[in-house]
Amino acid sequence: MKFFSASQEKLREMPIDMRQFLIFIKKEFYHITRDKWTMAVLLLLPILMLLLFGYAITTEVKNTRLAVYDPSHDKATEAIINKLQANDYFILSQILTEPNEIEKVFQEGDIGLVIVFGERFYENIMHTGEAQIQLITDGTDPNTATTLTNYAMNIISSYRLEILTTNNIPFQIVPNIKLLYNPQMKGAFNFVPGVMGMILMLICAMMTSISIAREKEMGTMEILLVSPMKPIFIILSKAVPYFVISIVNLTTILLISVFIMGVPIAGSFFWLITLSLIYIFLSLALGLLISAIVDSQLIALLISGMALMIPIIFLSGMMFPVENMPIGLRIISEILPAKWYIVAVKNLMIKGLGFSSIINELLMLSGMTIFFLAISLKKFKIRLE
Repeated sequence: MKFFSASQEKLREMPIDMRQFLIFIKKEFYHITRDKWTMAVLLLLPILMLLLFGYAITTEVKNTRLAVYDPSHDKATEAIINKLQANDYFILSQILTEPNEIEKVFQEGDIGLVIVFGERFYENIMHTGEAQIQLITDGTDPNTATTLTNYAMNIISSYRLEILTTNNIPFQIVPNIKLLYNPQMKGAFNFVPGVMGMILMLICAMMTSISIAREKEMGTMEILLVSPMKPIFIILSKAVPYFVISIVNLTTILLISVFIMGVPIAGSFFWLITLSLIYIFLSLALGLLISAIVDSQLIALLISGMALMIPIIFLSGMMFPVENMPIGLRIISEILPAKWYIVAVKNLMIKGLGFSSIINELLMLSGMTIFFLAISLKKFKIRLE
């Protein structure tokens, strides 16, 4: 009590301008600290950004799954394979027995690089002084493809230098690089699917949540709820305009991608549209869920940006390979809708695969849509009664 009395006494002794200034500062602190969502964003956003920039953003490509086709099975090929495994860049995942298995492993999406040794590899080194190695990688992400082939070529070159040093045998190993699906290494092949996932989520989730939160913040939601229309239709009517805008954006993106950027739709157009519609419904459900738990436009915007947009950019594989990240961030990536959507779009548009290649993605996105829609409608029902 003596402390507060002394503080108030000192406050009264201050000039009136300073007193008013301190009172306004106290008021602003009160408004900030009484809102738990604002405090959460202010305190957690720096931590989130630090973790993402520290762990997710890296130009290195690590833990890439490697497949090898080795018809020679001699000591030279075994030595190169061992050197490829003895670093953080590659993990030997499969030993292929037939050449026709190469494209199949890329279609399954588990392999980042395939090493193909020529027949009688060591014998050719000894007799002709030249041996062939083919490096095959997925060109849908040109930056990652270039990095992987450079890593592999450096490791192969280090083996060649070891042999020259120990045996003094003049020879060369000639790597033949092949980029599947994007031999021209156009950046748009990787850029377009990511932008599709980001824009559709931005329009649907963020703008829907802000629109409904605005009605609550202005006090007009109560006026709408006393109208003859059922509350559920009022809520859904807020989402319909953003659904239409998303369809227009999807059409625009595809037209620009195909006719201006030269990105093909090599697979099924029907399943591409079906997949995108499911993703749009999922994004709308997320927007409804966010608006159900907040009453402020600012908080809806911050939650949408922190919980949706930042993970899409950094953790979906849009810009940085997911394989490089720590296990915790990889788990978060697995529950991001955008990650599944971007993978499926690449399979359909770039790789030209069919329905069987996106079954898992369709099931995941459909399940997430039903889950988020059920929770958001339940929340709104509780709040609107």
